[in-house]
Amino acid sequence: QLQASGGGLVQAGGSLRLSCAASGFSLSDGGVAWFRQAPGKEREGVSYISRDLFIYYVDSVRGRFTISRGDKAENTVALQMNSLKPEDTGIYYCAYYDGYSADRWRQTSRYSYWGQGTQVTVSS
Repeated sequence: QLQASGGGLVQAGGSLRLSCAASGFSLSDGGVAWFRQAPGKEREGVSYISRDLFIYYVDSVRGRFTISRGDKAENTVALQMNSLKPEDTGIYYCAYYDGYSADRWRQTSRYSYWGQGTQVTVSS
């Protein structure tokens, strides 16, 4: 089971830190992605950290967002979001991929587990 938390309402230019926590399995055994979905839009891959700590970002967040793993005991993955923009608004989901590969990390179908989502709202 995955649980995403840390969302909220913030003004443009502000920051939020999202956390994805797992129970029943170890996040360090696979890759973890953050997706977001804005109203009326498809779910979009935002960032991915592989089992081997390779990191990927969608172009629109590169330089503003940082994905990282907590220590193994915490069993968490965080997404630090800085310089937030109104277009970052949406429900943010974390997802787990049971494997090494980062290929097609933005495809939702490759993930075994999904968190319930946390709302991020950025006001202008």
